[in-house]
Amino acid sequence: MTEKLLSPLRTRRWPERWLTRVLGAALASAAYLVCIPWDLNNRAQTPGSDHETTPVTGIGVIGLVLVLLALAAYFGLRDYLGWPLLLVAGPPAVLMQISFRTHPGPSDGMAYLWPLTWGFCTFLIGAGVLVAAALARRFRPQEEDSLDGLLYPHPT
Repeated sequence: MTEKLLSPLRTRRWPERWLTRVLGAALASAAYLVCIPWDLNNRAQTPGSDHETTPVTGIGVIGLVLVLLALAAYFGLRDYLGWPLLLVAGPPAVLMQISFRTHPGPSDGMAYLWPLTWGFCTFLIGAGVLVAAALARRFRPQEEDSLDGLLYPHPT
């Protein structure tokens, strides 16, 4: 069973390969929706207070990071390097963009910060996913190359 869960996806049949990829994207989306609240408007800390608080918590962000890194490592181990970026970093970036577009920006004329925030967060998520996937690829079992015997003869 473990061999099937950790074998390269390119060796699996296409329904299993695509089902695994869709499940990974769904898990990345679910992690974002669970860990980051949809309503991103700041709230007054107490009624009449000048201090505002955000519904995004540190624990939610850490939870999202851990889930995305685990998914990136899993897909980095099993699939080509480009797939983790699409499957793991793509859904949270799209959901964040939808969230920013559907909620009004800051009321103090700082609406230009929303696209910058989205771009910065998308860059961080993408870079983290690529690093985790690349590190996981280093732990892949070495595969026999068809030209391996021609290029590097094995001593007999």
